[in-house]
Amino acid sequence: MSLTRSHWHWGYSERLPDEGAREALGGMVEAFLGVSLPPPCALPDPAAARIAASRRRVPEGFEAIVTDAPTVRRDHTYGRAWRDLYRGFVGDFSAAPDLVARPRHEDDVAALLAWASREGVVVTPYGGGTSVVAGIEADRDAHPATLTLSLAALNRVLGVDPIDRLADIEAGATGPEIEAQLGPFTLRHYPQSFEFSTLGGWIATRAGGHFATRYTHIDDRVTAVRMLTPAGVWQSARVPASGAGIDPVRLVCGSEGTLGVITRATVRVLPRPRWRHAASLRFEHFHDAVEAARRVAQSELAPANCRVLDATEALINRVSGADQASVLLLGTESADSDPIADLERCVALAQSAGGRLIALKRREDDGAREATGASWREAFLDGPYLQSALLTLGVLVDTFETATTWSRFATLDRALREALHEVLVRTGGAGHVSCRFTHVYPDGPAPYYTFFTRIAPHDPLGQWAAIKHAVSEVLSAHGATITHHHAVGRTHRPWFARETPAPYRAVHEAMRRALDPAAILAPGVLFDRE
Repeated sequence: MSLTRSHWHWGYSERLPDEGAREALGGMVEAFLGVSLPPPCALPDPAAARIAASRRRVPEGFEAIVTDAPTVRRDHTYGRAWRDLYRGFVGDFSAAPDLVARPRHEDDVAALLAWASREGVVVTPYGGGTSVVAGIEADRDAHPATLTLSLAALNRVLGVDPIDRLADIEAGATGPEIEAQLGPFTLRHYPQSFEFSTLGGWIATRAGGHFATRYTHIDDRVTAVRMLTPAGVWQSARVPASGAGIDPVRLVCGSEGTLGVITRATVRVLPRPRWRHAASLRFEHFHDAVEAARRVAQSELAPANCRVLDATEALINRVSGADQASVLLLGTESADSDPIADLERCVALAQSAGGRLIALKRREDDGAREATGASWREAFLDGPYLQSALLTLGVLVDTFETATTWSRFATLDRALREALHEVLVRTGGAGHVSCRFTHVYPDGPAPYYTFFTRIAPHDPLGQWAAIKHAVSEVLSAHGATITHHHAVGRTHRPWFARETPAPYRAVHEAMRRALDPAAILAPGVLFDRE
């Protein structure tokens, strides 16, 4: 069956829960919040969307790759933050770009950047459209013309070297496209946006992936990168490591489109794992599960999975045997040798912190490609659909994430929950907060919070902004990072500026001036341009 990307909600239209499923979901949220919810709203009609008129004609000579078609511009307007979902749900596409380009190859990208520089047209690089930090939404009011540059046509794995275990991949390739072309290898990078996000987007935003320890970010997999800038080509050397000055790859990772358009990269790939073992343990107290995760993270065992879920998260994710307690999920995997001994050592460490084993499952196969429907990823990848579904019930549900040290986590967690409770009750009349760890390091965890409340009917966007501000202020005050893996974009910009040294900001501005003298690339992302 052919699936259709939704014009307003996460993912495919056909996979949004139907009215009956949404009503059941609402019943669960009512139990958490202790309030009644309205029946599901009718889903918006795509034809009723209010799309800003284009202010720029398709430039002569670019007709094959540039369009001003309203529906195409609508579909490239927003990312998938809650604020984006809400505006799409009510049909507000007043931020639509004037033009959308889909280059066929690097020469097209270079020609577009040259034209935009001459004409003063703002260019926003676009991968899978999954940004949750306003990374792909240019401010129409601040610029006379905006163009979104989609890398969707640059989606090939150009080659795989089985000796070096390196793959050359175009930046517009999505997670499924990459995995389908790697043969016996895998990049083994599975962000929640895996189905739609792209390699270039992962690199530009320093995306977090499958591994909870050691190889936590895409940075760990990238050895070389190619980026086109208005000032020329940025191509780093393809070497395993180097001590030759500042690493040009690391300057591109996290640049979020401000320095150039990533067109391809060389990445480290792995044989598909033959052994994949998993264990789960329950803890009566959340802080005991946190302590268990710390012991595992500092053991140097580096399991593929080491995730804490508080009682609410365990319930939402239907963890068998949790019984209203917190849980620790552990996993080891390998293509080389059976890692069961490592998993058993991780379990013993968790038990020493008070954990009770729920289950330990061993799995061995031939390393063949996993069927998506049969893997743990299915529920993980479907999670964002629930956020979209709850919006139709008048529920604001969103997430934020950070990283801090083990010694500071308890204080930070308490402050975040207190601040969230106050703002959720004040703006929505009720609220609920849950927490899980997505990644852990020897020196600290990356906690990921989910919160939900009723949508304030008078000012939903103001309500969301108040919640975001309250959370971000707490993170800043406690020395936690404003983002561990969701990027900066425009949403996190004020707090990111606080987190970084002034000389760093000056250096970044100098790089932008050198690479993009016409100031056309992603203005407003990371830092305001001076």
